[in-house]
Amino acid sequence: MDESGHADGFAKDGSSTIRAARIQDVAKLADVSTATVSRALATPERVSPEARARVLEAIAKTGYVPNPAARSLRSQKTYMVLVVLPDLANTFFSKILRGIEETLFEAGYGMIISDLDGSPAKEAHFAAFTAAGRVDGAILLNGHLFGQSREGEGAPARVGIPMVALCEAIPSADIPQIEIDNRVAASRMTRHLASLGHRSIAYVSGPAGNVLERERYEGYREGLEAAGLAFDPGLVIPGDYTITAGVAAGQDLVARTKRPSAVFCTSDEMAIGLMRTLLSSGLKVPEDISVAGFDDIEFAAVAEPALTTIHQPRRELGQAAASMLIDLLQGKPSSMRVRLDTELVIRDSIAPPK
Repeated sequence: MDESGHADGFAKDGSSTIRAARIQDVAKLADVSTATVSRALATPERVSPEARARVLEAIAKTGYVPNPAARSLRSQKTYMVLVVLPDLANTFFSKILRGIEETLFEAGYGMIISDLDGSPAKEAHFAAFTAAGRVDGAILLNGHLFGQSREGEGAPARVGIPMVALCEAIPSADIPQIEIDNRVAASRMTRHLASLGHRSIAYVSGPAGNVLERERYEGYREGLEAAGLAFDPGLVIPGDYTITAGVAAGQDLVARTKRPSAVFCTSDEMAIGLMRTLLSSGLKVPEDISVAGFDDIEFAAVAEPALTTIHQPRRELGQAAASMLIDLLQGKPSSMRVRLDTELVIRDSIAPPK
């Protein structure tokens, strides 16, 4: 090796040249065996943190590039995981993806993101991609198995790999599922608004048929009942978790002569769009109308006013799903259903009614 740690050699004419670093070069520099280098890359959990640190440092110094194709041929694995999203543009998924990626990386896996964006063609493509053995496992955030509707209709595609459902439970699927208790969280927010004295609490829903929407709607109804408030279907405004839906809901409220004193939006994006519309029309939040959201996305704390919301542990959800999938890939037992706790985060967008 040369002084920089790169492997060197000589061409036939005697001139010096730099050859590609080999696994033996990494092993020599890290003072470990080539088998340890392979394990540090393929199954890092089987290598001590100290040894793995030396291997990674040696890889950086030598410029060694592992051959993923050869690695896959030897192990019959791709060391890749498919993460299926319904809409990559939704900021809710950012921290979840970070939690998934960092956990997979530590275990020697990479990830491929499938953004379905409501496209049956895309879903069919990724179902075939998965069935062809292009990935070792999948994490589903789209609320259904490949080949099925959200209601569980249709025969699921045979993909033959371990899968984990994340955030949106899939009741008909016999696979591990990680989520929060949306029903309890929505009831808690509704009861908190009622505890401030609000007696007319509007609800901006998620997409019809969505499992999250069903649970949050039931939680809203339960919260009203627990507070001794009658359910008014006229206070339920349709939405779809987007800012655009929040703007439309805000326009609906502005046009009403009799408005609710509080609004519970089932996503932060809708709450932010709604607040913007109310403020633009001359109404004050929370003086005229209190507004609450759900998710605690990055923009919730810096919105004007700062948004009261339900905090979902998004990074931890991603980490838990990736860890569960890795256990399945390694043949370890796994829980079939895990629920992480949420938190009511109180900020400036709610107050007692006038």
